[in-house]
Formats: sequence, structure tokens, C-alpha cells
Amino acid sequence: MFSHIFFDLDGTLTDPALGITNSFSHALKEMGREIPSYATFCSFIGPPIKESFASLGFSKKETEEGIKKYREYFSTKGLFENKVYEGIPKLLAELKAAGKKLVVATSKPEVFSIQIADHFGFAQYFDAICGSTMDQTRSTKASVIEYALERNKIQDKSQVLMVGDREHDILGAKQNGLKSCGVLFGYGTRQELENAGANFIAKDISELKSICLSD
Repeated sequence: MFSHIFFDLDGTLTDPALGITNSFSHALKEMGREIPSYATFCSFIGPPIKESFASLGFSKKETEEGIKKYREYFSTKGLFENKVYEGIPKLLAELKAAGKKLVVATSKPEVFSIQIADHFGFAQYFDAICGSTMDQTRSTKASVIEYALERNKIQDKSQVLMVGDREHDILGAKQNGLKSCGVLFGYGTRQELENAGANFIAKDISELKSICLSD
């Protein structure tokens, strides 16, 4: 059914919680703001970063400053405070062996996404790593997916499956006319993914593999 599989990065390929929480903590401390709960920090895994700062009541100007402070930490330490989910490298190798074209489509800046994929050894499986821009002109999941489709010269959208763990992945896929699969081993709930309209939901990597290889 699918010739191309688009993968979200945070919460889908890797668990980035430590690096993201430390980067937000650094930014908020630098700006003299209260540090929210760990659960609040985890809710920031997936959405575009400016949405996360806005949800804390930051103005547009404060959000720009917050992103700058966040990246001070993330660019040198936070991006490596991360771990690949167990079973992901094997899954990617099997999908690649089956002839699938694999693409990363993430709201994380592309430059950081490439560094992460290289550092953790899974860049080799991907035909392209597509992310947001540092200046936030391409930051929503829908815009990143649109960019990934154009960059990979994909004409038949029925051949593409978007895989992710949050509603942003599902809604971004829908806006681009793609089918989507939500995964439950990341940071989104089944209800969140169902409400967003996921075509498939995989509780684990074994189920995800079956969906990706379905005819």
C-alpha cells in the first residue's frame, strides 16, 4: 500500500525527554520564569517550539527570546540527551530491505535533526531528513510535510504514510491528503490520536511494522 513512510522524530524514533526538559528549564531559568511540572514539559514534546512557549503565556517577543535561550542549551547538550527507542533500528532496516522509501518529517529544526540522526546511527536508513527552519518560517507539521513531499518529488500521495505520536502529526498528514498512523509508545494518548483522525494506531513497533508493510 505504501511506498514512502514519513516518520516524526521526537516521541516516534527517539525519546528526547531529558534534552527537551533540560533545554526548556535552561531557557526559563535564564528568563526568571517559574519551572513547570515534568508533565507540562512532556506535553511540549511534538508541537512546534513556539506553541509551547506561547502556552506558558509568553508574548511573541518573549517567545523569540525563549527559543534563543532554549537553543543555547539544546544545540550543544540537549540534542544528545536523547535515546533511540528499542526496536526502531531493526524496524527501519526491515522497511528499507522491503523497498520502502523512508523520510523524517519533524517540527524540530532540520539542522538539529540531521545531527541527531547521524549521532545515533539511523541516518543511513533515510532517503531524506526534513525539518523546520531555524527562523520558524517552516515550523508547523503541515508545512514540514508539504516540504517533504516537494523535496522527494512525490506525486501520488496515496502511497505515503505519516507515522507520529501526537495529534500534530495526524492533523498535518490530513491537511496534506496523507494517511497517518499514530503510535502509542511516544507521548500522545490513544484518545488524542483517535480524535485527530488517525487512520491507524499501533500500540508497539510490531504493529507499526505490520501497518507499514500492509498491502
